[in-house]
Amino acid sequence: MKIYAETERLILREIVPSDIEGMFELDSDPEVHKYLGNKPVQDKQQIAAVIDFIRKQYVDYGIGRWAIVDKETNEFMGWAGLKYVTEETNGQRNFYDLGYRLIRRHWGKGIATEAAQASLDYGFNDMKLEKLHGIADCQNVGSNKILVKIGFDLVETFNFDDIACNWYTIVKPSV
Repeated sequence: MKIYAETERLILREIVPSDIEGMFELDSDPEVHKYLGNKPVQDKQQIAAVIDFIRKQYVDYGIGRWAIVDKETNEFMGWAGLKYVTEETNGQRNFYDLGYRLIRRHWGKGIATEAAQASLDYGFNDMKLEKLHGIADCQNVGSNKILVKIGFDLVETFNFDDIACNWYTIVKPSV
């Protein structure tokens, strides 16, 4: 399995079918889905389909969300990374979105920020991207703080599936 990035505490690697248990724990938690439309998954078949979708993105676009794994314990903690978005979102299409989602017991430890920064660095340094976007529910204070902390600029607020969301952009710094 491919490792895309490492940080002091984390390994960011491709999501594989054996991640089904961790992905189910993540996406079946109503608290995790509080700002995602309140639609937690109900069964592992749904998660298997999500994993297949992510793995297809690796093939189709060379990128997709990555598993966040604890370096010391090898525990699946959630996912982070870039996603190539082809469907229209906020009047944009064919853009790279930086996202992250953690199993609740890992919240508040800086893990999402660390993984998001590694994802940003990968996008700019390895993929040579010039611009990335991020989307966060306006009410999701934690997610909004992470995007700002790693350098994204709030561009505007828009409606996404009847949810008020913030649209963020970051442009690769000139050297």
